[in-house]
Amino acid sequence: QVQLVESGGDLVQPGGSLRLSCAASGVRTDYYGVGWFRQAPGKEREGVACITRAGGIIYTTDSVKGRFTLSRDNAKKTVYLQMNNLNPEDTAVYYCAARREILSATTTCASNEYRVWGQGTQVTVSE
Repeated sequence: QVQLVESGGDLVQPGGSLRLSCAASGVRTDYYGVGWFRQAPGKEREGVACITRAGGIIYTTDSVKGRFTLSRDNAKKTVYLQMNNLNPEDTAVYYCAARREILSATTTCASNEYRVWGQGTQVTVSE
């Protein structure tokens, strides 16, 4: 079983940048696809960006395309979410999650596909 710990959340002004990290521990973390999700106050959790174990990436939210970049460093067992040009609508608790998958798995950000979740990190975008 893999365990996940998010970090990098902070208070930032509009237009600023943050890099979130999702550090995995446990055996064979490279067998897992990883996704970033977020939940804003009063809203449902939504997928943001997800990456398969083979490196396939999708950005599921149009508002983050071109601003957010997902990357993976298997040697460090870490997945990163680089967030640029942040705006107040990005304010949320950001979670990473993992799912065990085969090498040919199709990328998905369906949250019910992910079984292992981190504790979340708060991102606040405000003046």
